[in-house]
Amino acid sequence: MECIQLIDFGSTYTKVIVVDKLAQQIVASAETKTTVETDIMIGYEKAFAQVKGQVGGECEWTDCLVCSSAAGGLKMIASGLVPELTSEAARLVCLGSGAKMLEVFSQKLSSQDIANIKKLNPDIILLAGGTDGGNQDCIIHNAKRLSETIKQIPYVAAGNKNAMDDLEAIFNENDVYYKITDNVMPVMNQVQIEPAREVIRNIFMEKITEAKGLGKAKEKLSREIIPTPMAVLRAVELLAKGTEHSKGWGPLMVIDIGGATTDVHSACDGYPTHSGTIMKGLFEPFLKRTVEGDLGMRVSAESLKDSVGVRTLEELSHESFSYVTDRCSVLSNNTELLATNKREVDFDESLASAAVKVAVTRHAGLLESVYTPLGMLFYQTGKDLSSVNTIIGTGGVLAYSKNPEKILKHSLMDKTKPEQLMPKKARFVVDGAYMMSAAGLLSERYPELAFKLMSDYLKKVGKKNEPQKQKMVRRSVS
Repeated sequence: MECIQLIDFGSTYTKVIVVDKLAQQIVASAETKTTVETDIMIGYEKAFAQVKGQVGGECEWTDCLVCSSAAGGLKMIASGLVPELTSEAARLVCLGSGAKMLEVFSQKLSSQDIANIKKLNPDIILLAGGTDGGNQDCIIHNAKRLSETIKQIPYVAAGNKNAMDDLEAIFNENDVYYKITDNVMPVMNQVQIEPAREVIRNIFMEKITEAKGLGKAKEKLSREIIPTPMAVLRAVELLAKGTEHSKGWGPLMVIDIGGATTDVHSACDGYPTHSGTIMKGLFEPFLKRTVEGDLGMRVSAESLKDSVGVRTLEELSHESFSYVTDRCSVLSNNTELLATNKREVDFDESLASAAVKVAVTRHAGLLESVYTPLGMLFYQTGKDLSSVNTIIGTGGVLAYSKNPEKILKHSLMDKTKPEQLMPKKARFVVDGAYMMSAAGLLSERYPELAFKLMSDYLKKVGKKNEPQKQKMVRRSVS
């Protein structure tokens, strides 16, 4: 059989999935501890030995595709002019590139801002600001101040095209690595993500992988490495839109509940569905990603408690104030702790439910009603997710839950808060086989195969559940 190897170097675990290209199915999978502190290939070799044992000698290795979130993944800083406009557009570009957003700055950077950026030590700095033909002073000021002080970090300039000649001269004078690309907001309220995202992807592959200890992996595997969140975004887009021969699933959302963050990806146009609604602010992209760093199952358990409130967790878990506070503290300080009894499992699922509710609320747009002499008017900011018809859940708490629907239903619109433009109704699907990142790796070269695998291995849950293939990854911490 012709085998494709799919590798995901995670922050904690390295996952390897083997796909039979002709049979169009997973034939092996394994997971071991990531060894980025020593040699990242050590953990990989252990996982690869396991999958080789599973497939035997019948496998002809025809391709190998790789993604990584090891060593913190891709970390970025962005700056723009107006917080609600170019700064927000820059933030969307960074997140859409699979980056962890460290900070977003607006207006001209101060000395304190630059000191903070040095301390944060991002992998890439994205400079935006001004529509084409608009303000130039801000981005020129920021490029000059930053490149005079911070010389070791790559820069991406994606602002007012009329300022780019000045930026090129500034960067050359200060001898820094830079790339110039199209404006992230060439016209007021119109976000343009793809050109900057492609530049960021290339910088990650060329420069950042070496700094992350992934140089040996890149050399030995002879393959480019992309950020894991970028792979997931590719899978989300493919599943929503479909392929030449397979109809897409339509508007959908993916919720990834992790130990430190809860990530939400949506694939829909998000345009107003309520009659008489006027868009306010940015038209957000079809493909949107948000990362909530205060909503997590372990590292961020205490910040999750603080964000949603103890009372909410008391109501969800039917536990006392003292149990909620004590348990969140224990989980935050023991990040590899697993639930060992029903009470602990139920509390984990309560944390997950709260994380889902808040993360999707933040991801969704808002509808504001205003009384005028002409009658009621509605203003929408952000994306209207009410058309989303499929919600995919991923992460350990969902993969191992006996009732994932109970957790995922918290992503639906609260009828008492119709101004929160969340999905109204949707089918729930769980990714228990790490298919999203794997399919994302396959999507560019093998779109039909990627779509087929997601259709087969994503498991529908709830009342309308239909039998689907579901292969769990074998875990080894050796």
